[in-house]
Amino acid sequence: MAEILVCDDETNLRELLCLALEGHGHRTLAAANGAEALRLLEQSAWELLITDLRLPDMSGLDLLRRAKELAPDRPALLMTAFASAATAVTAMKEGAFDYLEKPFVMEELHLAVARALEQGALQRENIRLRQAVGERVSAEEIIGISVAMRRVLELARRAARTDASVLITGESGTGKELVARFIHNCSVRVKGPFVAVNCAAVPEGLIESELFGHARGAFTGAVANRPGLFVEAEHGTLFLDEIGETPMPVQAKLLRAVQERLVRPVGGVGERAVDVRLLAATNRDLREETASGRFREDLLYRINVVHLHLPPLRERREDIPLLAARFVECHARKYGLGIHGIAPEVMDCLLRYHFPGNVRELSNVVEGAVALTVEGRVEMEALPEAVRCGQSAGTPVVAGEFRLPEGGLDLEAHLAALEASAMDQALEACQGSKTRAAELLGMSFRTFRYRMGKLVGR
Repeated sequence: MAEILVCDDETNLRELLCLALEGHGHRTLAAANGAEALRLLEQSAWELLITDLRLPDMSGLDLLRRAKELAPDRPALLMTAFASAATAVTAMKEGAFDYLEKPFVMEELHLAVARALEQGALQRENIRLRQAVGERVSAEEIIGISVAMRRVLELARRAARTDASVLITGESGTGKELVARFIHNCSVRVKGPFVAVNCAAVPEGLIESELFGHARGAFTGAVANRPGLFVEAEHGTLFLDEIGETPMPVQAKLLRAVQERLVRPVGGVGERAVDVRLLAATNRDLREETASGRFREDLLYRINVVHLHLPPLRERREDIPLLAARFVECHARKYGLGIHGIAPEVMDCLLRYHFPGNVRELSNVVEGAVALTVEGRVEMEALPEAVRCGQSAGTPVVAGEFRLPEGGLDLEAHLAALEASAMDQALEACQGSKTRAAELLGMSFRTFRYRMGKLVGR
């Protein structure tokens, strides 16, 4: 049965409606005015709103609009003793499922409630099915015969059986979000939403509002209540990519959300319970981050109940042929090209290449090669020069290649010079784009900007 919010300033009618709905097995919430109804809408898991058109402090249409902002997929019924065709049309345009004219018999109410709840359930199920289809497609892209990847997927399947928080680590481009979607798809929450956010891509001043929502008027530009991603992920999974980029004040609030399953919107009053499974990912070493005071140790313990580490592509080269073949098939289909297969010498180049951007870079290289291939199979001339030459800007320096000068050196200055040179080269290679340069060096944009600022200030 459903949780239904009844809003009417007439006490007797409000209580009568609640008793009638509870007699049909529903749970009810009651409000005597719009402000009280809004508070309940924000803090409860309501599934249907029934409101009078005329309220002491606002119009029922205004309440309906606010309810639709909070939950567009949940229906509403309007009641009024002042019926007119124009009012009915306006109510339906604003998103009301139906319109009841006072006085009405209870059979009319129960019929309208049943139809509204059925419509709302169908709408939510359609959304979930579309999400589930997309998640299954994404999960199928996790390809690997290597021992390392088979181990990761087996642990992911085990973790999916529970609601334990999972921390997924690995270099950029290794497929951390795909593994998160795989866990969600294998879990009992598969019919719920999978909500993903890259914490590094959200401006620092907005990430709290993005995660927890905000109340109208909480800050400049907050023209309406917003539920936030924790609420959007209700009964599903919330994936926080690059969680190491979250500011310390937000980490404190995040800890409470993970620990107590309670969230408070920015500028809001009261907390709301949420039913969400949390998955997180990072390319940083969070233990080093906690030691340096940039990440809360208690939060790390909460999100790191299960730890999955994705190996870089250079450590599972046996997976490259399978991945490359799949990418050729996918990109050829996307562009409507009759490309099939890869020449043996092309595969040799791919196997020799270091792939600092991991699986994401392999996909990009293959996509470019497919786009440049006229017909048949991918040949050498379609590959980027760096791949053909077996070179990689991300190839690490081998310790044996460095020779310490007889008189020694200032190691800190030497490393700073190397860092400055690498960042300058990355910026030049990316035509000045700091975001792309950061990806090329395997770091987040915020870290790149911080280190660039330190170098400039020297």
